[in-house]
Amino acid sequence: MGAISKLLTEFGVVRLLENLLRPLMRPLYNLPGVAALGAIMTFLSDNPAIITLAHDKNFNRYFKKYQLVSLTNFGTAFGMGLVVVAFMTGLGFGKGALIGVAGAVIGSIVSTRLMQRSTLKAYPELDTPVDEEFGGDEQQISFKTEGGVFMRFLNSLLDGGKDGVSIGFAIIPGVLCISTIVMMLTFGASGANGEYIGVAYEGVPVISWAANKINFIFEWLFGFQDGALISFPMTALGAVGAAIGLVPRFITEGIIDNNAIAVFTAIGMCWSGFLSTHAAMLDSLGYRKLIGKAIGAHTIGGLMAGISAHWLYVLLTLIF
Repeated sequence: MGAISKLLTEFGVVRLLENLLRPLMRPLYNLPGVAALGAIMTFLSDNPAIITLAHDKNFNRYFKKYQLVSLTNFGTAFGMGLVVVAFMTGLGFGKGALIGVAGAVIGSIVSTRLMQRSTLKAYPELDTPVDEEFGGDEQQISFKTEGGVFMRFLNSLLDGGKDGVSIGFAIIPGVLCISTIVMMLTFGASGANGEYIGVAYEGVPVISWAANKINFIFEWLFGFQDGALISFPMTALGAVGAAIGLVPRFITEGIIDNNAIAVFTAIGMCWSGFLSTHAAMLDSLGYRKLIGKAIGAHTIGGLMAGISAHWLYVLLTLIF
């Protein structure tokens, strides 16, 4: 996706999106229309795809500095969206998955706006263009590099692919550590008599135990009928790919329905492993000092995504 995003910027798709989507992006996200390309890239792949774009001067010169930083929250809110939606639909929960996408959009707006607001409040000097010479005048921009079409195509693939691989390596430690810890604390022994038999997902079910104690909160916010379901959002903090691997087990145990799938899709897309990627993403942008603010804003955004998905499902169920 790093290579594809580089191709799209090289051959003018970014400029086209800016012209088409500017009326939507500004009022909802306070971002230039080109930011929509970031959502498309992360939806098709994963969070770091937005960073390969953010490093591109033909892309980032549309932004003010505080807006560029908020791309970590905006792009992450759509991370692995295609995988999550396709997986849930393949299990027969297409209705819940579509409602979940709407919830993720709401969560993305909340997260992006909160990040921008907290960043400007703490660092008002970031309210300046990324490219001072460009100054936001899009008529000056050119997406073409030197050489013929074939060389531009080849160079875009090589440069974009290299950026994508670099970001991928940067996020591996966080994904491995956080996902492993969450799964170790979610499920217990797998043996028929409660013994450990050394299979996947065995651990000490601290999260499930604690969630069942306060499940009345999750039942009201998300409509969860079983405390074990909270392990999906917890796992999605580290990696949504690992989180969706829990769904077949929930189906086998008979504790899941379209409402839960809507919430899973919304939170899975919006959080999509942000705890394991935000630090690397902001560090690559040179704004490590804003990691705490980004994580705080995205935590709230993900919760709002799940809550919105649940109540949208309730509303649609009442109507139809």
